[in-house]
Amino acid sequence: MRFFNGKRSAQRCEVMVDGQPLDPRLDLRIYSDQGFEWGYDGAGPRQLALAMLAAHFSEPAAALEHHRRFLSNWVIAMREDVWSLDSSDIDRALNEVVEVPMTLEQLLNKVRGVE
Repeated sequence: MRFFNGKRSAQRCEVMVDGQPLDPRLDLRIYSDQGFEWGYDGAGPRQLALAMLAAHFSEPAAALEHHRRFLSNWVIAMREDVWSLDSSDIDRALNEVVEVPMTLEQLLNKVRGVE
């Protein structure tokens, strides 16, 4: 089981895994070489999602496959300046299902402006 901790200060965001700085895994994909962030959809949060899943999974392909779902289900939603989670929390975030209270047809009509 891996343990992740994040802390945002006025200068930067610091993320640790098992007490060590989290590798941003720029070798897999570069969204941001300026560091991690969370709480919104952007380059820093995308790099964080990828890096965390690369540490969580032992296979880089799994991190690349699932990091967008983790970004949507957890990284964007995290509003705290200090947080911690473990491997089981990541597994839960990856398995969350978002229920939409309308059918696809209703959603498309709403987007099209059709009542």
